[in-house]
Amino acid sequence: MNYLGEALMTARRARGLTQEELAIMAGVTQAALSRYEHDQREPDEDVLAALAGALGVTADFLRGTGRVNGAMAIDAHMRRQATVKPTIWRRLEAKLNMYRMHTRHLFEEVSLHADQRIPTFDPIDVDPAAAARLVRMQWRLPTGPVRHLVRWLEAAGCLVLEEDFGTPRIDGLSQWIGDHPIMLINLRAPTDRKRLTLSHELGHLVLHSSHVSPEIEREANAFAAEFLMPGDVIRPQLRQLSLGRLVDLKREWGVSMQAIIERASSLGTIQPTARTNLYKQLSAKGWRTQEPASDEIAPEHPHLPSSIGTMLSEKGFTAQQIAAIAGFDEGEEHPFRPPSRILRAV
Repeated sequence: MNYLGEALMTARRARGLTQEELAIMAGVTQAALSRYEHDQREPDEDVLAALAGALGVTADFLRGTGRVNGAMAIDAHMRRQATVKPTIWRRLEAKLNMYRMHTRHLFEEVSLHADQRIPTFDPIDVDPAAAARLVRMQWRLPTGPVRHLVRWLEAAGCLVLEEDFGTPRIDGLSQWIGDHPIMLINLRAPTDRKRLTLSHELGHLVLHSSHVSPEIEREANAFAAEFLMPGDVIRPQLRQLSLGRLVDLKREWGVSMQAIIERASSLGTIQPTARTNLYKQLSAKGWRTQEPASDEIAPEHPHLPSSIGTMLSEKGFTAQQIAAIAGFDEGEEHPFRPPSRILRAV
């Protein structure tokens, strides 16, 4: 099967373009583009080059999707609010699919040798909290708060990318690329929320790689809570909570005050009335939308994407060649660009 049409449609959605907009940019009719996307007709080389340029990719990238196993547009696990517009989350899902294909091309030139791995479990056999404990045990995480979460994920072969989603209503999404998982995280999110999103998406990768459950969001949330705040360790700290105590716990555990309240509620260390009163106090101070101490948590930023670019650079590839291998159009910004080497006088 030829996936060129699917590649065109996915790349267009990832750029947030309508058929009409892309057709104008590439100098073709909308009717012709529709036929290309539905595999009713193949564009000639000049037209394909024009479409690729408008989409920020190479023609070889669009053609190459027909040589991979499986379709390009795969559904992603996504942490989002129910009110977000479908056009927005579909664009981000398409963008993650594009990164999945770009990365697949890069992995033909560079191999990742992870110190750990992300295990997978059937949620029917292993409940989310038990799965979180097993992952912590396999990764040999120290008891207590998880420091440098992105580093642990990258050490397990997970490719973490971050972008400004243009909306706070979507936090992140994830997929598997063969044996390697990929996450796309909202750059706008404060670190405490970002850490919860990373753990939530890890829960999806661990529990839902091949198993579909009607409770996938609840299961991912339960996984994230136990992974970031192990019940046996944090339970004694969650009694007689006050706003001041919540701020201190936020600094220690690197999660939001609201996440700590929910953890205390789920572990039964506070009653429903105490939970309600704490939320009322947060609302009175305007902390439901912007909590204090978020900037005191160590930032979480990925390093693996640029490291892949560095590895290719050390093998003798130029920045232009690395972009071409990944399938990005020349001059297109991408996360795999190796850091610039700054020359200094000596």
